[in-house]
Amino acid sequence: MKGNKPYLVVIVIQAIYAVMFLLSKAAFNHGMNNFIFVFYRQAVATLFLIPFTLFFEWKAAPPLPFGTFCKIFFLSFCGITLSLDIYGIGLVYTTPTLAAATTNCLPVITFFLALLLRIESLKIKTPAGIAKLVGIVACLGGAATLAFYKGPNFKLLSHHHLLGYHKSQQQQGHASSSGTWIKGCFLLLLSNTFWGLWLVLQAFVIKGYPSKLLFTTLQCFLSSIQSLVVALAIERDVEQWKLGWNVRLLAVVYCGIMVTGVTYYLQTWVIEKKGPVFLAMSTPLALIITIFSSAIVLGEIISLGSLLGGFVLVLGLYSVLWGKSREQMSKASLDLEQASG
Repeated sequence: MKGNKPYLVVIVIQAIYAVMFLLSKAAFNHGMNNFIFVFYRQAVATLFLIPFTLFFEWKAAPPLPFGTFCKIFFLSFCGITLSLDIYGIGLVYTTPTLAAATTNCLPVITFFLALLLRIESLKIKTPAGIAKLVGIVACLGGAATLAFYKGPNFKLLSHHHLLGYHKSQQQQGHASSSGTWIKGCFLLLLSNTFWGLWLVLQAFVIKGYPSKLLFTTLQCFLSSIQSLVVALAIERDVEQWKLGWNVRLLAVVYCGIMVTGVTYYLQTWVIEKKGPVFLAMSTPLALIITIFSSAIVLGEIISLGSLLGGFVLVLGLYSVLWGKSREQMSKASLDLEQASG
């Protein structure tokens, strides 16, 4: 059982993300402003993380230079505030299934950005390099399929709509209109691009400020302020800021605590035990869970284009990860030969 723990944990992580897609969409369908949602989510995450940060890292934390603070502020704005605000708009225009599908682009987008910043390399003449290139092309093809091809619909168990999603055919039509769907797909990909850029740039900042928990808490705090400014500039209606005991409050608390707090620890644990590639390979689980959960809980109508596009994205993801792992194995064997020689 002990050896199976990482496998169980990655299933829990992806299940948490799948529920995030569903609850976020349900909150937006119940009239919640997505910019206000991001502010509340980050505020809850900050309040949740502060006690742990004070207890575990506050005394041992290194001093924070002004230059490093500016870098963290930029990271928070780019990778959290902008990414989540754009993601929220994209989710309003589309479906949880599409949001989960485009998340499979993240490792490929991150690799491509790292390639542009010369953190990663691409040797096309090697099998690993070819696999990476095929993965990037498959990612682009999968994204294009999601955006431009819908095909026939699969209405699975749509008579169940526990969170009140299936209110009217008019609402479903709004999410399914061609122009809105393409716009939403583009926004979700843009959100993942900002997220990928955030992951890449963190590698530079964390070297100068290695207190990971304090680093994360500070980003959540700064993004709370940034998202508050954005939300106040866009939404002045006081009624929109009220939560109440409903799915809007549930979505805010869940995303703040479970997604930001719990998954942070679980992902760190998995990376320590099995490495980042193992964690990245579990990403498609969120798509599978979301497809079935959306059909049962939200009554979502799944299109053939979504399934095909998601499948191609998963193939692209695994192709890039295979190429990356092959390169790491070659490098490890080369280092072993040099050490023994």
